[in-house]
Amino acid sequence: MKKTITPGNSKRLSSIIKAYDIRGLYPAEIDAPTCRSLGAAFAQYCSSDRIAIGRDMRESGIELSAAFAEGVMSQGVDVVDIGLASTDLLYFASGVLNIPGAMFTASHNPAGYNGIKLCGSGAAPISQESGLEEIKGIASGEIDVSERRGVLSRVDLMEEFVSHVLSFVDLTNFRPLKLVVDTANGMGGYVVPPVFKNLPFEIELLYPELDGAFPNHPADPLQPENLVDLQRRVLEVGADLGMAFDGDADRVFLVDERAELVSGSMTTALVAVGVLRSEGPGPILHNLICSKSTREAILENGGEPIRTKVGHSYIKSIMAETGAAFGGEHSGHYYFRRNYRADSGLIAAMVILEQLCMSGSALSELLRPLDRYSSSGEINTKVADVNRVIERVSKAYEAYEQDFLDGLTVDCGDWWFNLRPSNTEPLLRLNLEAKDQDQVEAHIRELLPLFDG
Repeated sequence: MKKTITPGNSKRLSSIIKAYDIRGLYPAEIDAPTCRSLGAAFAQYCSSDRIAIGRDMRESGIELSAAFAEGVMSQGVDVVDIGLASTDLLYFASGVLNIPGAMFTASHNPAGYNGIKLCGSGAAPISQESGLEEIKGIASGEIDVSERRGVLSRVDLMEEFVSHVLSFVDLTNFRPLKLVVDTANGMGGYVVPPVFKNLPFEIELLYPELDGAFPNHPADPLQPENLVDLQRRVLEVGADLGMAFDGDADRVFLVDERAELVSGSMTTALVAVGVLRSEGPGPILHNLICSKSTREAILENGGEPIRTKVGHSYIKSIMAETGAAFGGEHSGHYYFRRNYRADSGLIAAMVILEQLCMSGSALSELLRPLDRYSSSGEINTKVADVNRVIERVSKAYEAYEQDFLDGLTVDCGDWWFNLRPSNTEPLLRLNLEAKDQDQVEAHIRELLPLFDG
């Protein structure tokens, strides 16, 4: 009688499979049996001889990744276990070994969560539109166990990863700087020290201990309250730059020497300038909620700006189509063609540091020419009918240039806005930019009444 893997609960699988990854509360939503069935399903879906698996510092990751590996090996597929890893280290493993990968992380989510980010060979994106639904379908049924059991091998790729990250800059351009880096008890505490080990920077780490309970503050630098410790310390020690990484260390956020937050749009623009300087003219991607100044900076430095929808799978696919050297998202994700089109906060940080060293200026001075507009930040509003509100707003601004690449974008000349629905909730996300803060607030007051009813 053939052995089979117990099918995953289809209702549970539907609740944890999101637009870009798998995520849920442990063990109520994501547990070992579910991960075992997902591992077997992923192995069947990929049809590869080997699969790389990494995990972040969350305690449940040990159990869940082991169960996933069991599922993979039940299909006769070998497992390359890279152990503790940042997400960009797992993407590097997938890229350099040219095999699919699974990263166990819930990124910036609270301590009770865990999840899986999956990628195809060469760090190719897997999302709900490109594989997750098929994997869910396979996991929901009985899966036969292969006669051959896969083999697990443990591999340390840190040395190769460090060399890869540093290959994006000319190390002779670096000069001594004072840095403060908040790793928020996340995987930055694991990958930052080896990357910075032989660089001429004086570096102070905040909360480098790996602790999935996040005892100091949540590992979500997108929320301003989680940057307070970093900002305070930058001022106390007179640092040239502060960096904050999220839980799986794939995103980075910056504060300048005055402890002022550098927006994701400004960081995208600055990295784009650095990439264009080193790699020459060509297409550069930015998602459509980035500041207009991002586009302008790309043009002024010989690049061809290309707008994309929000979300990593869109950036990666357009990068493949266009050969763009770099793509940035306002949310702190930075993608590099030579990084298998995957995102890496560490590589972005290196490019910024190289420019800072070469300029001889303070970071605030380096950014000043790029800081041209005021923005609303993302304003989330619950609405009864998302599509009806978008239609109403579109009609109200029909005299202006509009596009529907991702929700509704309206260009009113000296100001613009984007209105797009959430993937998971009855929410509309508004991003608005104008010449100054007074105009931003005036246009928000003008727009929000259209959301009612």
